[in-house]
Amino acid sequence: MSRTRSSGWLGALPLLAFFALVFGVPAVVLVAGAFTAEGRPSTANLALSLQGGYLTALLGSVKLSAVVALAGAVLGTFLAYAVVTSRSRLLREAVLTASGVLANFGGVPLAFFWIATLGNSGVVSGLVGLPSGSLYTFWGLAVVYLYFSVPLMVLAMAPALDGLRPQWREAAANSGATAWHYWRYVALPVLAPAMLGGVVLLFGSAFSAYATANAMVGTVVPLVTLKIAAALTGDVLIGYENIALALSLDMIVVAGLVMAIYLPLQRRTSRWLH
Repeated sequence: MSRTRSSGWLGALPLLAFFALVFGVPAVVLVAGAFTAEGRPSTANLALSLQGGYLTALLGSVKLSAVVALAGAVLGTFLAYAVVTSRSRLLREAVLTASGVLANFGGVPLAFFWIATLGNSGVVSGLVGLPSGSLYTFWGLAVVYLYFSVPLMVLAMAPALDGLRPQWREAAANSGATAWHYWRYVALPVLAPAMLGGVVLLFGSAFSAYATANAMVGTVVPLVTLKIAAALTGDVLIGYENIALALSLDMIVVAGLVMAIYLPLQRRTSRWLH
């Protein structure tokens, strides 16, 4: 038994070394830089990152990510349910394949696609009568983020919806349960872990997005990723690299708080299955 364990650890060493190099070293550099100001240990960078425009950008990113996560989760779940319950195998395969492609479609190409379609001089904006500049706002950016968030939720929810057995609905109906009772006491507890995981996945995806927002809104919509890029490149101010590291640490803390909320809920809902 001890030999098996030792050989297992030896086999995992290359992977552990890779993770330490790729994730550990940048994390140490980030934390060290965030707590360094003018060459000595200090919390000035963190304090500055939670004031003024930096705090506005951080809150803006959290708000945008929450809106996209909740809206994308609802729309993606309904779309996944429609696809899973459809009798058309061709429709199911087409939607899931398209979702796999669209979930990874982002960055500047996505921004160009929306600007060319619904921008001030877009092909469709004049036909539907969109107000000028409506795409380059908070809600316009949220709609653009839904373009890859909804397909991502479809991919997350389709396997969970496949796990719902028809026999469960029949048993509930035979016991006198209504459709509401079935979804409230049977289906939703089964789907809850996947739904919560999908919300967290969508939140993280929107929270860390940069290229699409940079190409579309620039500084019009304050986002923390755009502030980090500006501080690192020195487009406006020089010598603010450690502020960027402090903002990155703020993002890690927000992501950690989201996971801290998600894990107990996921554990509680998954007890139903055991």
